[in-house]
Amino acid sequence: MLILTCPGQLRRLEEALRRSLPATLPVLGTVMTVARGNPASHEVLVDTWPHFGVVLTRLRPEEHKDPQDFYSNQLTVYYRDEGAWRGLLGGTQAVDWTRAFQMQGMQEGMYQAVRQAADAKGLRLETYRYQALMSPQPPRPRAQIPPGLRLAPLSPSHVPLLNATWGFGGNARSAQFLLGLVGALPSACLLGPRARPVSWTLLDPLGCLSHGYTLPAWRGRGLSGVTLGALGRELHARGFPIYLGVLPQNAPSQRAVRAVGFLPQPGTFYTLVVTPQ
Repeated sequence: MLILTCPGQLRRLEEALRRSLPATLPVLGTVMTVARGNPASHEVLVDTWPHFGVVLTRLRPEEHKDPQDFYSNQLTVYYRDEGAWRGLLGGTQAVDWTRAFQMQGMQEGMYQAVRQAADAKGLRLETYRYQALMSPQPPRPRAQIPPGLRLAPLSPSHVPLLNATWGFGGNARSAQFLLGLVGALPSACLLGPRARPVSWTLLDPLGCLSHGYTLPAWRGRGLSGVTLGALGRELHARGFPIYLGVLPQNAPSQRAVRAVGFLPQPGTFYTLVVTPQ
């Protein structure tokens, strides 16, 4: 595998990935994040260049301190050649199977190949299937900011609240991951009394709008659209696709994001979590 670091190579790859949207969404978002300062310390690998069959992004290996931490150890993949993708999984060190990781992608063959490899190695695989939605323009909030609230970025002091309300959080590793996101990437929240967030959205290293949440007492007022709109405008100004993933069965979130302009995309947005038994 070749690691792309040259700005010209990353721009050329970005252009190629744009031509294959939406299947390339998580990979494109990561490549663009890497090319624009790389705040999350990821790297971009291809099997060959310039005519690639597989693109893989991952956290730089030297940045992964805890072998059980799958939160920060994020990978994404897009392939043109499924055989090359399967060969990469079995015949290279591009994916470190001795460490916990999560992998995102929007191709069925990505899921099938990882499942087979994990089974063969006796590793645990958890599969989450999301609906990808993309907004062609910055999301259009349905509501104005209510009196008593103000728009602001999240701060490290808010991480305990984020961690406690995150369905996949609530532990020290997830808290550390969220702290890294808040410190390195854009975020938006609505601050209420005592400067406590009541609704928020983060951006992750994949360029994906994520970790959206509104406190129960503040729901039904369109507040999520305000934070999505704020981050969406920033992404649009920087040329990023504006996208997110929602569980298909999460009807309230599906309604909320569609109401502000997000459109469902074909395919399944997979998140695969692999951990040693």
